[in-house]
Amino acid sequence: MTYPLVQELAADGLPVAVTCRVLGFSRQGYYKWLARPVTDAQWRQAHLINAALDIHTDDPEFGYRLIADDLKDAGHVVSENTMHALCRQVGIVSVIHRKKGTGRKAGPPVHDDLVQRDFTASAPNRLWLTDITEHPTSEGKLYLCAIKDVYSGRIVGYSIDSRMKARLAVDALDHAVSRRDVIPTTPDALGTVLHSDRGSQFRSKKLRRALKSQQITGSMGRVGACVDNAAMESFFSLLQKNVLNRRPWTTREQLRLAIVTWIERTYHRRRRQRRLGRMTPIEFETVYADRTLALAA
Repeated sequence: MTYPLVQELAADGLPVAVTCRVLGFSRQGYYKWLARPVTDAQWRQAHLINAALDIHTDDPEFGYRLIADDLKDAGHVVSENTMHALCRQVGIVSVIHRKKGTGRKAGPPVHDDLVQRDFTASAPNRLWLTDITEHPTSEGKLYLCAIKDVYSGRIVGYSIDSRMKARLAVDALDHAVSRRDVIPTTPDALGTVLHSDRGSQFRSKKLRRALKSQQITGSMGRVGACVDNAAMESFFSLLQKNVLNRRPWTTREQLRLAIVTWIERTYHRRRRQRRLGRMTPIEFETVYADRTLALAA
């Protein structure tokens, strides 16, 4: 949409020929546009394309159907057929449905690696780890995004959904913040750090905005290095053995309830960990709180 710029510069006295030459298109194209400016339908189409590109940037797994659903939720009136045509026009394709052999490269990091495989913390809420796992049911896949406090191993926040959207990570962060006392980052010192891999959900603008609003510092590991988030993988391995693979799951609701029950009742309150002195995460944090109160007194 550079033609309106030509029109504005022409009004300021700059010759149309000069502007067109600098911008790299013909005067004939400009005068053709001037004779028939952009219609309301074209403006609406441009806005839909911009909104679709924003959604796809946050969630590259989304194809035209899921993008249309999100646009409808945001108040846009758009059909799946229209969205399909617009996505084809600008080359929006779900990464899940790309042809085999094209490969799928991880995106660039949006945070530095502040952990460097040092999965230790001196107190609660210093270092959180996060990742996403999935498991099939007869109704389709169910996705879990969990946030783990390295100090005690406690799962401080999680979200479960049928779609692996950027919102999944944001909801898990909101859940953690509602349950914990976040340490704000200051110019002089790091506060709470959230470490993840380079998944699109963790690189999304939605999560970056949420981290900034909560004054939490983001951190990201390297591409293809699972050891950079090994402590989070160990939790998912336990979940896989104790819940996910124990039986076939008919509905997403059955699996969701089983996951929440295992986390809150078994993992937090019954499963003792050697690195915690054979205490559970809840017991370990209780001892820390009691010790802190004693020192303060």
